[in-house]
Amino acid sequence: MKKNLLWRALVLLLVLGGGLSYFLPTILSIGTQDGKPAGLLARFLPSKVINLGLDLKGGIYLAMEVDLQVAVNNSARRTMDDLRRRLNDAGVTGFRLENESSPQTILELGDASSIEAAEGVLRRQFGDTLRIASRDGSRLVLAFTDEATSEIREMTARQALETIRNRVDMFGVAEPDIRPQGEDRIVIQLPGMSDPKQAVDLIGKTAILEFKLVDNGSRTAEEALRSGPPPGTEVLYERRIDPVTRAETRIPILLRKQALMTGDSLVDSRAVRGQQFGDPQVTMTFDARGAREFDEITSRYVGRQLAIVLDNQVYSAPTIKTRIPDGEAYIEGSFTQEEARVLAVVLRAGALPAPVSVIEQRTVGPSMGQDSIRQGLTAGVVGLGLVLVFMLIYYHLSGLVADLALLFNFPIVLGTLAAFGATLTLPGIFGLVLTLAMAVDANVLIFERIREEIRHGKKPGGAVRGGFDRAFWTIFDSNITTVLAAMVLYQFGSGPIRGFAVTLIIGILSSMFTAIFGSRLIFDLVLHNRPQMKAISI
Repeated sequence: MKKNLLWRALVLLLVLGGGLSYFLPTILSIGTQDGKPAGLLARFLPSKVINLGLDLKGGIYLAMEVDLQVAVNNSARRTMDDLRRRLNDAGVTGFRLENESSPQTILELGDASSIEAAEGVLRRQFGDTLRIASRDGSRLVLAFTDEATSEIREMTARQALETIRNRVDMFGVAEPDIRPQGEDRIVIQLPGMSDPKQAVDLIGKTAILEFKLVDNGSRTAEEALRSGPPPGTEVLYERRIDPVTRAETRIPILLRKQALMTGDSLVDSRAVRGQQFGDPQVTMTFDARGAREFDEITSRYVGRQLAIVLDNQVYSAPTIKTRIPDGEAYIEGSFTQEEARVLAVVLRAGALPAPVSVIEQRTVGPSMGQDSIRQGLTAGVVGLGLVLVFMLIYYHLSGLVADLALLFNFPIVLGTLAAFGATLTLPGIFGLVLTLAMAVDANVLIFERIREEIRHGKKPGGAVRGGFDRAFWTIFDSNITTVLAAMVLYQFGSGPIRGFAVTLIIGILSSMFTAIFGSRLIFDLVLHNRPQMKAISI
């Protein structure tokens, strides 16, 4: 019996000690500048802390909409390019494609004899993607199948979500909450971030990186603006900022419309200082395929200007002085170090598959969070005090056992949240307060069972054993049904609802452990040390 009590006491101490060791870093991080634990003790403790959500810490809330139709149109254009190659390979000539960037494209064949060959290509190569919507002689109207359209829209929304998440993670925002809402919307919460313009610049850039040749024809960019650019060219603007006044000017540049290379092969991008003047620059590193393409471009166009274009804005148009065979390049422009860092993050995280637009934007101040924390703590302290007093009055000394079990919950619940690096929101605080009342529920059931056993004439030892054994399945059933309901909330709820569900689940499991395991251990220790006890104060 003594050995059994010893290992049970050791288990309880280990659980409580583990919870305290994980929760202490959160206490040590309060008031620090970076939210990290401070002090000598912090070196020997886990590094994870409980983070505060947007409603407690303040920050930025963004709701963004993904233009899925643009992704469908882009996919249509790529599909029609592929169709053109397949038709040429099949010997179909004299055909023409109209509205290639539309989900409904017209394929006009030169003669009726080409229809059978074209239909064979469509059936064999594009059966899962394209269907013939209608036909008029040698004129076929092609459309995406419903399945292909749904897949494009779903994949685009998923890729946009992952790209935004990668950008935010690389930028170093602590505990962001990024989740889809409906088919084409993404909700983003950035706790601790205070500059909404910087957040939108970071997240909303489509990041289409292209390398285009500057046109050295007879017309200048100014002339092209007046009379229209020559065929195959376009006028884009280079943004230049005065380093002293920060005044912005836009310089027109005439470029070849066809990009020589895109940023698909980009594998790394970093913000650095230029070696000569120390100006902010963004380095770019390409993979093997990209390095070969860049090598070919720079060797072929030595002496020409190559414009680096991001989202239809010229960042730099340097002259190619020599061949660059190693796949290393850089963007230099009139931007600050912070702007260079944002640009590097956007390039490194990859391009968004479709444009996104901000449809809702809110900045949450930290004062609201401080009020919520203060009110939540007040509610918790008042609720805890009432429960402790009630248990002492109603169950006498046994109520003290329930109170100890209730207090055991705090290091376990808070330590578990810290161990997972959880984000605490206002509904999460409500979940913690709710578990206070539920934590003594199991003890109430046990104590009432013990009272029944005593009324049936059992001695203290037998009454305690009978009370715990008979109450176990009632406690288990009632708590598991609540856990299942909380799991449903977590699965189908949004961020704040999930926070409530997580704290509720952890609180319920902890209260079951402290009531069934902890309370019984205290009773057994008392009965072991006082074997002649004739009555229990309950």
